[in-house]
Amino acid sequence: MKSLFDKISNESATIITRSYSTSFSIAVRLLDESIRQDVYNIYGFVRVADEIVDSFNDYPQKELFDKFEEDYFFSLEHGISTNPVINAFQNTLKKYNIDLALVDAFLKSMRADLEKTNYNSKEEIDEYIYGSADVVGLMCLKIFVKGDENEYERLKESAIKLGSAFQKVNFLRDLKQDYEDLNRVYFPEYNPNNFSDIEKKRIVEEIEQDFALAFQGLKQLPKEARLGVFVAYKYYSQLLKKIVKTPAKKLISKRIRVSNSSKAYLLFETYMLDKLSVAS
Repeated sequence: MKSLFDKISNESATIITRSYSTSFSIAVRLLDESIRQDVYNIYGFVRVADEIVDSFNDYPQKELFDKFEEDYFFSLEHGISTNPVINAFQNTLKKYNIDLALVDAFLKSMRADLEKTNYNSKEEIDEYIYGSADVVGLMCLKIFVKGDENEYERLKESAIKLGSAFQKVNFLRDLKQDYEDLNRVYFPEYNPNNFSDIEKKRIVEEIEQDFALAFQGLKQLPKEARLGVFVAYKYYSQLLKKIVKTPAKKLISKRIRVSNSSKAYLLFETYMLDKLSVAS
């Protein structure tokens, strides 16, 4: 029965989310049950694609990505995929009438990770960030507003800014891993052998501007989504604070983390702020 396979597909996306990202899965669990599964389905799809290009180094990555993309397009045409993650994802796309151009942009950025190692201009990296992060936020926003096109357009810009902020924080956190393990340099004019505090400060200021604009939209999200997104916002804000306190030379030699105890405190603090309507 297709319904049974759909159930299994949803469970697969949920397992992937909870296994690969404890921080994100905490945020998703705080979403209302009516929208939670569809966010799992989005994350399951984007996570598998990301793993193909980032961590399947001992396997034919290009061929694997080609097959993944081919299976996705097949699912759009036929309404099913034997890949449970893709099957769950295409069901969510149809349920909310999510613009397929967003998925196209995502796949383009993921494919770039197979072929491109340096970004030499702001235009290049902005395009990459749009496809790798912003569109994921936009897909989730369509779920948060339950397909309401007017609300989606009203909150669209802040969702883009939040996605950009998250991705740039990830770039700063992962400078060492991206360069040493993946041979990638995302920031234009960034020299991994001579990263200065001045350059770090410029990037941090850009992220802070993104966060400020994103927060205005975050406060206006439907109550079903607001707490979960606010937790993710607080987590990345805390990560950025730790990055600010870390000298540039240390950033290129260690990965910054937020401890589990700090995550627990952030969760409690965010929950209380939301309950007291500070974030509304």
